[in-house]
Amino acid sequence: MIPAPAPADEVQDDPDATAVAKVAQAKALQARKLRRAKMLRALNKSELTPVQPRWAAGHGKAFPAAFPELPAATPKPRHWLVLFSFLLIVALPTLGTAWYLWGRAADQYASYVGFLVRSEQNDSALDALSGLTKLAQNSGSDTDILYKFIQSQSLVEEVAKKVDLAAIWSKHPEDVMFSYDGSPQIEDLVRHWNRMVKIYYDEGMLDLRILAYDPADAKLIADVILAESQKRLDEINAVARQDSMKYAREDLDLAIERLKQARQAVSAFRSKNQIIDPNSATVEQAGIVATLQQQLAEALVQLDMLRVNAPEGDPRIVQGELRVNSIREQIREQRNKVGTDQIEAAALAEIVSQFEAIQVDRQFAEESYTAALAAYDSARASAERRALYLAAYVRPTLATMAEYPHRIRFLVVVSGFLLLIWLLGTMFYYGSRDRRR
Repeated sequence: MIPAPAPADEVQDDPDATAVAKVAQAKALQARKLRRAKMLRALNKSELTPVQPRWAAGHGKAFPAAFPELPAATPKPRHWLVLFSFLLIVALPTLGTAWYLWGRAADQYASYVGFLVRSEQNDSALDALSGLTKLAQNSGSDTDILYKFIQSQSLVEEVAKKVDLAAIWSKHPEDVMFSYDGSPQIEDLVRHWNRMVKIYYDEGMLDLRILAYDPADAKLIADVILAESQKRLDEINAVARQDSMKYAREDLDLAIERLKQARQAVSAFRSKNQIIDPNSATVEQAGIVATLQQQLAEALVQLDMLRVNAPEGDPRIVQGELRVNSIREQIREQRNKVGTDQIEAAALAEIVSQFEAIQVDRQFAEESYTAALAAYDSARASAERRALYLAAYVRPTLATMAEYPHRIRFLVVVSGFLLLIWLLGTMFYYGSRDRRR
């Protein structure tokens, strides 16, 4: 760009600025002269021919020559380069893709299957008898498990044991793009599995599309996938049942062992003391003492009456006193047996106390066993009610027409992608060329 001349007051004050402005003006004038001379030379070399407008035709008047007739445009090397790049990047690959899709790619048949995981739970046996059961509910978390399981290597290995996947997917070795290369490595088979088995997950529902070169093979793979999925759900049910019943079973085993020990203690006590129920023996002893006390009271009354009515030295008084003393001795002996007085090591009171302690332990063990057994039964019933099952709303289908590969769609995508690459490259080339000029 030509710098603008400085203001007059600055030019007068600065001699250098004045000189620079004069030089700039001189260069601008020289550039205008050169452009004018170039235009004149171009006009002299060209032939000026009058251009007749349509309204002047037939009037014998010629329109004055105003503009020269430009020479015909000729292709430049860059034009040939752009055309060659279009053929190389877009046209030839598109033709090659079309030839492969319609000439080498084999037809593929699709089998479709759709299912979801359902969980049916009953509240109780009473609800089951009365018909009041909960409706089957969708189990989203278990559906997520199956979604991952179908894409896993473990399922591929299980299916490969029942179906020769490598042979099914490598029937057309000439189709190198869509066919399996027959590699024995399980990782390669899993990668090809994920290409041929597509999963669509929508709100807990799984839809599968299985491709094969034969419709019967595609349906067979779909059947095996459905069976293996149900098998995996059964394993999940078994693990969940074991987990839910594990602690209840441990509590029940502990209660059973405690009850065994309590009953063994009771049996050992009875064998040692040669008595079945010390409580009943104590009751019997207490009854004997009560009877003796009643007899003693009657004997004392009779003795007092004799002392009042009979003379001293009456033998009936002596007999009455002997009878009273005898009854008192018997009462003392019976009370010694139940420990009212000084207790010996084998006294009945100590035996009764030991037996009562053992009885308390046995009752506690029996109550614990009853509670543990009820908890175990409840856990088992709950585990059985939480059974998961596979509900297939679309059974594996048998195709009658080849749907894949989508040749037209594939060709359009490839050609569009190549055309986009060519356009971006061409724009970059012309952009860089304009910057250089």
